[in-house]
Amino acid sequence: MLGELIGETRGKRLVRRVLSSTPPKVEVSFEDAVKMLGVEVNGFGTYTSQVRADGSIYGQGSGLYRSAAGDMLSWEGSGLGEFGEGGAVSYRGILYYRTTSPKLAKLNAVAGVFEYEADSKGATHAKVWEWK
Repeated sequence: MLGELIGETRGKRLVRRVLSSTPPKVEVSFEDAVKMLGVEVNGFGTYTSQVRADGSIYGQGSGLYRSAAGDMLSWEGSGLGEFGEGGAVSYRGILYYRTTSPKLAKLNAVAGVFEYEADSKGATHAKVWEWK
C-alpha cells in the first residue's frame, strides 16, 4: 500500500554514455532538487539501463542528496521503464535510503516507490511515496 508522498523532484539529465551496444546498455547522470521530509536538498545520481529483448528497460542506480545545513542522504534503487517519443523515458521502481541525519532518519526504514520521467530535452521529474 502506498503511504505519504516523500518527495517530488525536478532536475535535468547531464550525461548519457553508451556502455555496450550488444545488448544495449547506457549510463545516465542527472541532478535534481527535492524537499524530503521537509528538508530541502540538492542531489545527483547515476543509473545504468539495459534494453531487454521485448523493448522494455531495466535500470539500477544510486545517488546522493545534501542540504544547505549539511544533512546527507544516499539512495540506491532499481526500476522498469519504457521509451517515449524523441528519446523520453519513463520508469517505475523502488528506492532504499541511508542517512545519519536525525532530520531524515525515518528514511532509513522506508522503501520508496517512485515514478520517474525524463523528457526528450532531458528535463526530469519524479515522485516518491512511502511503501507501507
